[in-house]
Amino acid sequence: MKIKLIANPVAGGDARSKIERAVSYLQAAGAVVDLTLTQKRGDAMQAAAAAKQADYDRIVAAGGDGTLNEVINGLAPSDIPLAFIPFGTTNVFALEVGIPFDVEQACVVALQGRPCTVCLGLAGDTRFLLMAGIGFDAEVVAGVSLPLKRRVGKLAYLFSSLRILLRSVPDIVEVVDEQGRLYQGYSAIIGNGRYYGGRFSITPEASLQDDTLEVCLFRRRGRIGFLISMIKAALGRPLAESEAWRFKGRKLTVSGSRAAVQLDGDYHGRLPEKFCAVFGELTLVYPKE
Repeated sequence: MKIKLIANPVAGGDARSKIERAVSYLQAAGAVVDLTLTQKRGDAMQAAAAAKQADYDRIVAAGGDGTLNEVINGLAPSDIPLAFIPFGTTNVFALEVGIPFDVEQACVVALQGRPCTVCLGLAGDTRFLLMAGIGFDAEVVAGVSLPLKRRVGKLAYLFSSLRILLRSVPDIVEVVDEQGRLYQGYSAIIGNGRYYGGRFSITPEASLQDDTLEVCLFRRRGRIGFLISMIKAALGRPLAESEAWRFKGRKLTVSGSRAAVQLDGDYHGRLPEKFCAVFGELTLVYPKE
């Protein structure tokens, strides 16, 4: 098997050692490994785009969800199976489909797992695999210090959250679905999978095997009310209609303010933006059932 391994050497702790272990394991299993180490944002996307033109049997992304997102944006649309070795901060995709966090076990999945055609989300011209966030959580992502994130991991998001909560109250966010129905709120999660920020599930009915996106649009404007609704949603508790709209759609137009947008945990820009579900552009390697 000829493998293109695209790895982020600063994702999570001890990344370089994990990359060396992955290369050693894959080679010991008989694979021919072509390794690219990323140095800056955009490198993983460029490496994946170049790999599309080569004769690889499998492409493997090693790092966090941000690295995986870049590889997807460089690779899709493609029939080359894409596997994932997680060692980033959160690794939501690994949690979503059950990829082990042990490097060698993740390599086994990369080599022997089952290829599955999946749905991707599209925000403008940029693809996302897991989720898009609009408003509060995207402002948090935009405000995270990368050097602090490398030192303290998830705590960097907590510090950024506290700063955002103490700032001004958000403006209205408007979402229009493909049927022309209008929903108004103040912050939204658009899910292509169940999990968000770990094992929290704000869009529990979303699925990578479905051709729709699930929306949770929070309706309470005040900081405390919004925070309570967000925590309830993350813990899987039911939300009243006065707290949030929940609905699915294939095409969504979001506008109404200059709220921030994040895709798979990376800052994307600000509203307005159009979102849609695109099925069949990518094949991901899942663990065997």
